[in-house]
Amino acid sequence: MSTRQVLQVFEQYQKARTTFVQTVAELASRSQNIEILQNAGAMSLLRPLLLDIVPSVQQTAALALGRLANYNEDLAEAVVKADILPQLVYSLAEQNRFYKKAASFVLRAVAKHSPGLAQSVVDCGALDALVICLEEFDPGVKEAAAWALGYIARHNAELAQSVVDAGAVPLLVLCIQEPELSLKRISASALSDICKHSPELAQTVVDAGAIAHLAQMVLNPDAKLKRQVFSALSQISKHSVDLAEMVVEAEIFPAVLTCLKDQDEYVRKNVATLIREIAKHTPELSQLIVNAGGVASVVDYVGESKGNVRLPGVMMLGYVAAHSENLAMAVIVSKQGVTQLAITLAEEPEDHIQAAAAWALGQIGRHTPEHAKAVAVANVLPRLLKCYIRADASEDLQTKSKRALKNILQKCVHLPALEPLLHDAPPNILKHVVGQFSKVLPHDPAARRLFVTSGGLKKVQEIKSEPGSALHEYINTINNCFPEEIVKYYSPGYSDQLLERVEQYQAIA
Repeated sequence: MSTRQVLQVFEQYQKARTTFVQTVAELASRSQNIEILQNAGAMSLLRPLLLDIVPSVQQTAALALGRLANYNEDLAEAVVKADILPQLVYSLAEQNRFYKKAASFVLRAVAKHSPGLAQSVVDCGALDALVICLEEFDPGVKEAAAWALGYIARHNAELAQSVVDAGAVPLLVLCIQEPELSLKRISASALSDICKHSPELAQTVVDAGAIAHLAQMVLNPDAKLKRQVFSALSQISKHSVDLAEMVVEAEIFPAVLTCLKDQDEYVRKNVATLIREIAKHTPELSQLIVNAGGVASVVDYVGESKGNVRLPGVMMLGYVAAHSENLAMAVIVSKQGVTQLAITLAEEPEDHIQAAAAWALGQIGRHTPEHAKAVAVANVLPRLLKCYIRADASEDLQTKSKRALKNILQKCVHLPALEPLLHDAPPNILKHVVGQFSKVLPHDPAARRLFVTSGGLKKVQEIKSEPGSALHEYINTINNCFPEEIVKYYSPGYSDQLLERVEQYQAIA
């Protein structure tokens, strides 16, 4: 065989390999082909091609493996068991930028599924190689490496600490300063994934100077970047007062409030989450948000949102109101804050959102009679009662509704709002309702008159109570506010007694 013929054979073999990996990579991009490729042994055929002498074959083989591993956890496990990861890590330091992107994609695809698989990626020495990739000139390589590091860090604090120990954080902070939008997005996302686990990890990110650079991007026109920026800032803020104050000191208010009306709902949700995480810590931080117009903006946000997007706004209002009477009043007077929470409680179908609204309303109404009245006149009490006694309500919704009812009832002296509960409330709630009537009626003649004409006194006589119980004492206090004849008149069975006396009188006559 001549040299020319030998070269032709090698050329045909090269073309065949190239065609094979390109075809497999293309097939692996569609989910309906994954099982077929798996059953055909595609993974074992791709593995040796990672060492092919042709760079394009190596890169495409890695891409195909990444797509397979990305599909489900079983295929990612197969990549680990096939001992493919060490070869990828070794090649990350040796190969060109195209291969580095493809190899990083495989590592990311494996790591994303579970902490165990992410640990396998760490155990094969991938972190050092990925961190080195963050220093590459090519932004695509940096992006692929940052993405993989973020997927490793997101699972738990131990994996996130491994990423930190590998020296990734300072380089990720440098990456968010690069001009490429996609690199900024992925790097901010990776920082968020590191921050979320503990105050110590968040402090590491802060110490690398991340806050100042993230704060500069809060008004960036790119929605996907803003999603990640606000996510990272909220993950930093949530852990402690000191970290939240550092975020506030970056002068993000009032600029971030404009983003509550962003066209992108995930931007809006992440902004609301950030404001919630700051507000929850101290009255001073909540007051700062109030002074910036934050409560009014969040009330608007709650009114314009639905479902889980609404949830952080609802919780933020509850956190603000929980701190003090003045802050709770700020929620009441800020653009119908109580009304919007009442609407949320009434119209949201998900129990966990209703539970958040119930909790927030309870935080507003628990301070003074004035606060309780503001909640009561919004027709909140019957709605809370309905959530509490509903048979299919979750335990969390029932608990929060019960607690909110008690908090409000203990302060509420607005009797017209209390009276409907006399007819529907179960005994453990009825006790608090009757108790409030027993406090007000002895001192308010007009209220006593209304109490009789509205049927309240009649209803109280129908309540069964144990002698010596608090409820029994409340009923006695109420009855002592009226002449004995009136109390008897509205007592159960009095009409029968009266009729019997008439009949006896007629018989005597």
